[in-house]
Amino acid sequence: MSLKRFFDLLLALVAAVVLAVPVLLVALAVRLTSPGPALYWSDRVGRHNKIFKMPKFRSMRVGTPAVATHLLADPKAHLTPIGSFLRKSSLDELPQLWSILAGDMSFVGPRPALFNQHDLIALRTQSGVHELVPGLTGWAQVNGRDELPIPDKVKLDAAYLQRQSLAFDIRILWLTFVKVLRRDGVSH
Repeated sequence: MSLKRFFDLLLALVAAVVLAVPVLLVALAVRLTSPGPALYWSDRVGRHNKIFKMPKFRSMRVGTPAVATHLLADPKAHLTPIGSFLRKSSLDELPQLWSILAGDMSFVGPRPALFNQHDLIALRTQSGVHELVPGLTGWAQVNGRDELPIPDKVKLDAAYLQRQSLAFDIRILWLTFVKVLRRDGVSH
């Protein structure tokens, strides 16, 4: 087992215990404020471009097309009553602890692309980024998140590929924490 995987497992187990009550409260809030399940399982591209199911708390209404949010004509029209809050606070990402425990994701790496984001997948493959385990957060997330054009995201993902280390991961986790508190870089 690599040091990165050991770190992921240890941190995910601690987070799962610490966040158990907030996770249950968010799940309840999602169920009470809109019809449908609390979780949305999204087909995502993982390491070596293999598809896996990634859970998120549902922030969009049931029936919303499975495309990147920026491709929706009016993303706000698809949000649930608490969807904007879940996204801006990043609480919608909490179920991804499951993906980290399962080994489909890491805490730090490129954000997993949707199965139909062919342009992003192709650029990541060309840059070798597809060799990385996708992350809950990443270098691109702390340098722009939703505001970055795809080629810029891939450049940052490739920079992470070259610089990856446990120390760099810890720095990215800290920067993520600060960004989430400030709600920086979330457009919907």
